[in-house]
Amino acid sequence: MAVSALTGFSVVSLLSLGYLSWDLMSPNQVESESVPNFRDRSPVPHPPHIIFIMTDDQGFNDIGYHGSDIQTPTLDKLAADGVKLENYYIQPICTPSRSQLITGRYQIHTGLQHSIIRPRQPNCLPFDQVTLPQRLQEAGYSTHMVGKWHLGFYKKECLPTRRGFDSYFGSLTGSVDYYTYKSCDGPGMCGFDLHEGETVAWGQGGKYSTHLYTQRVRKILAAHDPQAQPLFIYLSFQAVHTPLQSPREYIYPYRSLGNVARRKYAAMVSAVDEAVRNVTYALRKYGYYQNSVIIFSTDNGGQPFSGGSNWPLRGRKGTYWEGGVRGLGFVHSPLLRRKRRVSKALVHITDWYPTLVGLAGGNASQTEGLDGYDMWGAISEEKESPRLEILHNIDPLYNPARSGSLQSGYGIWNTAIQASIRAGDWKLLTGDPGYGDWTPPQMLPGFPDGWWNLERHLEPQKSVWLFNISGDPYERYDLAEQRPDVVKELLARLVFYNRTSVPVRYPSEDPRGDPDLNDGAWGPWVGDEEEDHWNGVYHKKTKNRKKYKLSKTKSFFRRLNTRIMSNRI
Repeated sequence: MAVSALTGFSVVSLLSLGYLSWDLMSPNQVESESVPNFRDRSPVPHPPHIIFIMTDDQGFNDIGYHGSDIQTPTLDKLAADGVKLENYYIQPICTPSRSQLITGRYQIHTGLQHSIIRPRQPNCLPFDQVTLPQRLQEAGYSTHMVGKWHLGFYKKECLPTRRGFDSYFGSLTGSVDYYTYKSCDGPGMCGFDLHEGETVAWGQGGKYSTHLYTQRVRKILAAHDPQAQPLFIYLSFQAVHTPLQSPREYIYPYRSLGNVARRKYAAMVSAVDEAVRNVTYALRKYGYYQNSVIIFSTDNGGQPFSGGSNWPLRGRKGTYWEGGVRGLGFVHSPLLRRKRRVSKALVHITDWYPTLVGLAGGNASQTEGLDGYDMWGAISEEKESPRLEILHNIDPLYNPARSGSLQSGYGIWNTAIQASIRAGDWKLLTGDPGYGDWTPPQMLPGFPDGWWNLERHLEPQKSVWLFNISGDPYERYDLAEQRPDVVKELLARLVFYNRTSVPVRYPSEDPRGDPDLNDGAWGPWVGDEEEDHWNGVYHKKTKNRKKYKLSKTKSFFRRLNTRIMSNRI
């Protein structure tokens, strides 16, 4: 967030939040930071080929250079020779991260601030958004997407080929079988989900998706002339999302891991590492590498129940603790001015939009309302990051915290609402941030998932947390009571952002989305000429609590199991 956007802050407030130091208080300094300078970059002789690689559910501790038990020699080498982004933030679940990458906007500005897009929901990336690949097309790029979309498909206008990609090969839903490409949205609601452009790719299943997608990328590289036109490839791996599947040869090196889920998960990460090696080999073989930029990013934190690890960070996928929103990321390119280093610049997934448009020779300022910043100077030349603030999200539909209230928020903000913001060194969370424990690797190899989840169902006694995230990245020391001044300032920032939000787009499921009505495959079911009828803000139905009421005996054992799990963790 540029300094000029910090509406209503005094100089003292900015200093307390860590935005400014006493030697950065001149009017010229504030004015110079008010608008991102898209011209302040080293010229690139020809627009570079851009390869954006995204993995699904890969945790912070699931890469070799973070000391993981998983072997990732290719990713380690690329990161070591490039720039590691160690202050890089994503979103806690799939759809939000992808939407922010493609639009350069926070969820509150696209209506996708709640949950994910379900397969049968008549919902997708808003049509009024000019996407990243569309901007790159305008700059003369050939654009291609391979892999997981998960941004809606109820109309053909939602499909990747209608949102800026010249070609598409992959799955539209959030999770599919790695071999059969069968995707289920509940019992008995299953369909085939592998698509070539806007048609179902019948007959192309049977091959492991990580290998299949890598093969397609290599074909694109082989068929394209790198001297004739710049290329943008968005490789969105399905891995390492559940189901936990991989070819047997990748499991063998991890046979000593006692946690079976971790063993399978590690094998899937190794398959991705090999896939990235094959892609980079193809970049060199076909003449792209010397003028290329490779970006690697996860979409959200790992899921410990499914073998992932975010250790030593707190929380997991689906939460606003660091384990859910601090991502793996690095940039590898011969075009980097200062490489082989670790960057602590504050970077958010929305920043890729203006950064890549700028690299392509375009002007991101033509797209109004972007929440991202051009980060190439910070990444390539170690310049100061123009970003000072990140809104992680405001979700008015998430289950409200019972202990939250407007009074708890000093009359500024209702702390029952799930929200989180990072400003300078500080991070604030309100409402229910989600499961918030620290999960060491190899934890709980044989316990049912339900036992662990018991902790999350305990009624929390808090609805506000404050951390100095620069000094306490593991979120172990809550400072909300010691620093009410900072809490109030950040609550005011939430109010500011909330005033700019658009209504939540979360419609009820449409029975016409059943794949059985579409020849057994997931795909568009609404005609492009049919008007959308949004019901406004969607309200979840309240479940009958009496139905789930536990007997005294069951309650006793639930409390006992919770204490046992807490002690083990």
